[in-house]
Amino acid sequence: MKKIGIIMGSDSDLPVVQKAADTLKSLDIPYEMHIYSAHRTPEQARVFALNARKNGYGVLIAAAGMAAHLAGALAASTTLPVIGIPMKSSVLEGMDALLSTVQMPRGIPVATVAIDGAVNAALLAAEILAVSDEALAAKLDARREAEAAAVLEKDRKLSS
Repeated sequence: MKKIGIIMGSDSDLPVVQKAADTLKSLDIPYEMHIYSAHRTPEQARVFALNARKNGYGVLIAAAGMAAHLAGALAASTTLPVIGIPMKSSVLEGMDALLSTVQMPRGIPVATVAIDGAVNAALLAAEILAVSDEALAAKLDARREAEAAAVLEKDRKLSS
């Protein structure tokens, strides 16, 4: 199975990004986490993205706040799917990061999840891998069924 690369722009992103790692771990998907900044370590981020496919990655997840150029910088150097997680900041509550992540130029796509949406980023990455992995697709189906059952159980308790 291909692994997922989780790249964050700063170690301050780790509490949110850890939710993506935990989600991937629950699905038995291998992943690696790295800290590369689009602005402070652009060459290292570029080299990582250029070599990601040959190094066994199938999808990249990039978490960054404020100017949030990390996802776009990675996407510019690979044709692997890149999923951006715009991170909430104290100044604009993450709207700056959301707009920076979602407004990519034609030809350099970045899928974007909600502000601090690490779990959905991991699930989207898993769904991309599951296109060619029936066992993973079955795990995702089972997860959805379990989540639906949990909601119905809450409804049952509320109605009792």
